[in-house]
Amino acid sequence: MTRQPLPSRFQSSNKSTISLSVLAVFLFTLAAAGFAGRARGDDWPQWRGVHRDGVWREEGIIDRFPADGLKAEWRVKIRPGYSGPTVADHRVFITDRQAEPKQTERVMCFDAKSGQKQWEHEYACEYKISYEAGPRACVTIDDNRAYSLGAMGNLLCFDVGGGLLWSRDLNEDYEISAKRRMPIWGIAAAPLVHKDLLILQISGADGACIVALDKKSGEEEWRALRDRASYSAPIIVQQAGKPVVVCWTGDSVAGLNPDSGEVYWRVPFAPQKMPIGIATPVVDRNRLFVTSFYDGALMLKLHQDKPSADQMWKRVGKSERETDALQSIISTPVFAGDHIFGCDSYGELRCLVAASGDRVWEDQTATPRNRWSNIHFVKRGDHYWLFNERGELIIAKLSAAGFDEIDRAKLISPTRIQLRRRDGVCWAHPAFANRSVFIRNDEEMICVSLAK
Repeated sequence: MTRQPLPSRFQSSNKSTISLSVLAVFLFTLAAAGFAGRARGDDWPQWRGVHRDGVWREEGIIDRFPADGLKAEWRVKIRPGYSGPTVADHRVFITDRQAEPKQTERVMCFDAKSGQKQWEHEYACEYKISYEAGPRACVTIDDNRAYSLGAMGNLLCFDVGGGLLWSRDLNEDYEISAKRRMPIWGIAAAPLVHKDLLILQISGADGACIVALDKKSGEEEWRALRDRASYSAPIIVQQAGKPVVVCWTGDSVAGLNPDSGEVYWRVPFAPQKMPIGIATPVVDRNRLFVTSFYDGALMLKLHQDKPSADQMWKRVGKSERETDALQSIISTPVFAGDHIFGCDSYGELRCLVAASGDRVWEDQTATPRNRWSNIHFVKRGDHYWLFNERGELIIAKLSAAGFDEIDRAKLISPTRIQLRRRDGVCWAHPAFANRSVFIRNDEEMICVSLAK
């Protein structure tokens, strides 16, 4: 709207009064806008948050848990699945699976404030993979579209308000099972949106380990790498002023041109036994770190004169029990300046020197010692929010001096369908949005307010 000039009768004697009035209105508008922004809260629209970096940026969050505990704002019944919730525009998206009387996968959307179901879509899906609890990949939300990738390669695009826009059977289209390329635990890497492209790690035949599809039509735009797939989600980094999509596959860590699929660089990282990479690559300045249960830890240097990468160090222990540096299975570690923090193969919370991989300390109090024991790390300010496999949410500080636990609360119970050992687990990554945490197990999804 074009502002009209003030009438001449207001431009002389009342000049100072008008100026003060305009200033007051301006300040009120700024304050109202700021309040509205804070009231709206932030989204968690994809795997590990807005920027896929495991950072929660909302303000107005509690510093400690209330003395009488945390209570769920709502809870809804769902079926089993490994996929975590995603939250966008006051909606929560989740996927799950039904095994009987017929095998199906399901995509659902709930109101983020009330938990009321807005829509669901269910389709036949016969599992021929190990660990059959349900879908792995989080739903990715972009531009009023929701992209769901099932464990057997069913890719679906929805309008966020409901309605299937398009779908593809990637297992069939890319001969994944036919060429014996299906990962033993299924398709797991959450879809990544770049401009008008949807980038996927699917283990397709004929050089289609990584594919990019038109996000509006689902048609292929490019394919890259003859590697086997891992379970690790791709990320975008910046090198030499260019976006580079980093893909940790079953055979290498590679940097690709996200617009064309051109391979800028590729560092071999072949597995000793089988492709098992699950953790997302993490980046700090010009360093990129990946960690694997059997195959140890690998640190790369990302060059900025051109998109290229070299190995800085690699360390691996004698076995998954006698580990070196950090050998994670599910948990994605975090960079913090000159140190890396992560959860090792049996739940050991560790601090490493980023320059060498040398261990600074180890702590076993964040999650019980068990094979594959898990912690999901989310950073907010100078604190970390840790969600462990027992369904506990922990507020802590992590530093070279040690693990400083501030508070801990049990939010949800472990269930046995994902893992039948140790009375079950909670392995799905939570979502932090709208000053709340959204958590699922194999029976329910809950929303818990964390607002001050």
